[in-house]
Amino acid sequence: MQSESYPIIKLFVGVACTVGLYSVLYRETKFYRFFEHMFLGLAAGWAMFALWGETLKSTWWDRMVGSVADEGNPAVPGYWAWALLLPIGVMAYFVVSKKHNWISRIPIGIILGLWSGQQVQVWFTRYGPQMQSSMKPLFPTTWSEFITPLQPEAGAVYPAQVIGNLIFLLTLLSAMSYFLFSFETKSKLFNGMTTWGRWLLMIGFGAIFGSTVMTRFTLMIDRMYFVFIEFFQQGLIPLIGGR
Repeated sequence: MQSESYPIIKLFVGVACTVGLYSVLYRETKFYRFFEHMFLGLAAGWAMFALWGETLKSTWWDRMVGSVADEGNPAVPGYWAWALLLPIGVMAYFVVSKKHNWISRIPIGIILGLWSGQQVQVWFTRYGPQMQSSMKPLFPTTWSEFITPLQPEAGAVYPAQVIGNLIFLLTLLSAMSYFLFSFETKSKLFNGMTTWGRWLLMIGFGAIFGSTVMTRFTLMIDRMYFVFIEFFQQGLIPLIGGR
């Protein structure tokens, strides 16, 4: 049974950790180092628990030992061959040994070999749909309406859609032309496309960077809400008898 003071203690610990980690904005002090090491220790402990609970148990142990029949679920036979993965995985820990460090290269070689064999399929699975979606129609099939209606006709291509497809195609070709470094070009048209592609890439990278910054601000806003609302207004002020 939890003590009545447990929620208040939890709030105090949370605020102390928040202030400690954000103190790095001032400078890196021993105060920040303490909370950094505590956070890394908790993260390492959670990672070990998650490794077993979310990965090893479901994808390795349960398949190796199987399961017995229970309420409405049939028995699942185990496969002893999964046990061969255990010594291969243990070999990776020899990386900490100076004398037997070479053993850790065996599982790395196995993983790289399997990974290399799958890359053709992985590459096509990832980039095949992108190449297919980049092939957009450039000629309208109907002039009944200029802008695509809310309920378009099946297979119809409207003029506004063609304009958007044309802009997409020019953007794609300009961005790809920037990465053609194998030969020198003196064409003004090609050089213009390369320059335009560089600007488009900079706009795209700027948007990605802006999204990253906004994500960081979202995390900070959540922490500030925790400190000023949950801790001060809902925890500390009622504790000391304020309104």
